[in-house]
Amino acid sequence: MTEHGELSPTDWVREQTERILEQGTTDGVEIMGRPVVLFTTTGAKSGKKRYVPLMRVEENGRYAMVASKGGDPQHPSWYHNVKAHPRVTAQDGEKVMELTAREVDGAEREHWWELAVTAYPPYAEYQTKTDRLIPVFVVE
Repeated sequence: MTEHGELSPTDWVREQTERILEQGTTDGVEIMGRPVVLFTTTGAKSGKKRYVPLMRVEENGRYAMVASKGGDPQHPSWYHNVKAHPRVTAQDGEKVMELTAREVDGAEREHWWELAVTAYPPYAEYQTKTDRLIPVFVVE
């Protein structure tokens, strides 16, 4: 990726991101045997670029960003960044794209949620752990 972003303070996320950056591709970098996409967001307050590896949920060249945080009661910090600055960079394999994220609801959210659960079944369990409706962004 051409942008330089801040790495996560969470060890496994930082290590995963470093591996993607070193390899120049997301290929072979997985969570529980599932592929990831590396997103670069812009900090809501700081304006700094931040790397966010997420499960690969893709349909017809569009991607989903699922703000699950493992079913935590709070949104992940990147959620607020994307709400404030919806322009993101997505790296899928070696392909890097500048895209715009928008939070979806209703039938559109349900469609993308089903795609997300198919791509990564633990999302369904994460939803049972929290009272918040896990947000989904479509990135296109």
